[in-house]
Amino acid sequence: MIRRSAMAGRGGGKGGGKQRMPAGWKLVYGVNDRLGSTTFLRTNLGKAFPKHWSFLLGEIALYSFIVLILTGVYLTLFFRPSGAEVVYDGSYAQLRGMKMSDAYASTLDLSFDVRGGLLMRQIHHWAANLFLAAICVHLLRIFFTGAFRKPREINWLIGVTLFALSVLEGFAGYSLPDDLLSGTGLRIAEGIVLSIPVVGTYLMFWMFGGQFPASETFIPRLFTVHILLIPGILLALVTAHLMILWHQTHTQWPGKGRREQAVQGEPTFPSFMAQSGAFFLYTFGFLAGLAAFVQINPVWLYGPYDPDEVSFGSQPDWYIAFLEGSLRIMGRISTTVAGHTISWNVLLPAVVLPMVFFTLIGLYPFFERWATGDERIHHLLDRPRNAATRTAIGAAVIAWYGNLWAAGGNDVLSNTFKIPLFWTTWFFRVGFFVFPVLAFIVARRVCLSLQRRDLQKREEGVESGLISLTPEGGYTERHEQSAPEEAAILQTRQPRELVAAYPHHIIPLPTPGRVRTQVRTRTNRFYLNYQTESHGGGQGDLKRDGAVEKEKKEGS
Repeated sequence: MIRRSAMAGRGGGKGGGKQRMPAGWKLVYGVNDRLGSTTFLRTNLGKAFPKHWSFLLGEIALYSFIVLILTGVYLTLFFRPSGAEVVYDGSYAQLRGMKMSDAYASTLDLSFDVRGGLLMRQIHHWAANLFLAAICVHLLRIFFTGAFRKPREINWLIGVTLFALSVLEGFAGYSLPDDLLSGTGLRIAEGIVLSIPVVGTYLMFWMFGGQFPASETFIPRLFTVHILLIPGILLALVTAHLMILWHQTHTQWPGKGRREQAVQGEPTFPSFMAQSGAFFLYTFGFLAGLAAFVQINPVWLYGPYDPDEVSFGSQPDWYIAFLEGSLRIMGRISTTVAGHTISWNVLLPAVVLPMVFFTLIGLYPFFERWATGDERIHHLLDRPRNAATRTAIGAAVIAWYGNLWAAGGNDVLSNTFKIPLFWTTWFFRVGFFVFPVLAFIVARRVCLSLQRRDLQKREEGVESGLISLTPEGGYTERHEQSAPEEAAILQTRQPRELVAAYPHHIIPLPTPGRVRTQVRTRTNRFYLNYQTESHGGGQGDLKRDGAVEKEKKEGS
């Protein structure tokens, strides 16, 4: 802010008058007087952002979302969301003269007649795939490093909601062209909705505006959902996600001199802003390169949707494949109650399973906090090896999801490797139960082995490659102390202050309180007996039982 006395003291015009301030600066100072923008910028432009490659995963998702919005606006100008039947007379000769929906005809026009239309279509589709892939990997990074712990549970819930809505948004955009492939997916979606007891039929008529395919009314509805409803919710959630992240500060990896109280990193301006701007351009360029050289969703090869036809080997986009797989491996189970048939073979894998899956993911931070009793603030991340049980749970979920994902292409696998389809179906059915258990056991054993290796490095030092001859005639290798940064990471401890003691009940009766306490105690030990933590590593400020003073003495 500029004081009046300072302005009056500067050289003026004739008669010693005041120097006039340029109009642009008057606007800047006027806005600052009313909004306090200078104070806001001074406070926030110096905010520290830790530097690590894993933090870029969330930025990839954000930049892909921006590309989706930009390309989606362009496509909206040319796409005609109408199910009215037309006769195609465009540039693609193989379909010329065929009857199709106006939506499919406009998609063909976008691909062959609109300048840059095919490039924009492919950038949009690749960006959607990258957006969901980045969200998945970003969620996995947050899970395995414990970045969802207090105070970031709300942001975790927002992230899981973004993931679920993005899957729905991707499916809606994938279905809009009204080609044979997307129409097959909509036919499956209709069957899923109809499997819901009591209200399924009403929901189906409400969604499609009549008996499927009812494209004349359904496509405009789907278009509105795809470009307005879900994107608006996504934009609001992304904004809330970034605002909470900005307020709570970023997490950081454990290291020398790093504690829970302060975050070390580069300032927002100019370092982080310059790097983010460049990374956005890299992401946009990568997507443009994919769109230019790698074909995706060639709708002209599929033809218009016809309820009587289906293509062999038709596959949805990768993020829907786990639902496709769950439907394929489910056995034929149905129940008739009071004249109403409940199709469990559709309801369980396509309605109940995804609802339970996303609900459990969203509630996991609260479950872990209940199990460990850890109510402290965390800004330091865990090394995945030091939280062996959590890492093993994540590995089990990945194995379970991967099994369903591969099962979605069991017919393609059967045809490619000349394996009977019956065999591949039963392989994935068994894998649904066996693979997660195996992944859990293997992952936890690997984490414990890595913990022991770190302990050995801390106690014995690292190998130097220098061989010494002992007086007895033997040979030994010299060990040297680890570098200070690595030594800080290797300094581990057991979080004993969080381990719950087994309860002692005077009257050994299976009362509700006794059962609940026993379950929580065993869950607590299930987590913490297999867990060590890095120096200061994600267990908060240990002020209980003099742990801080003990830690300082051990460090000195």
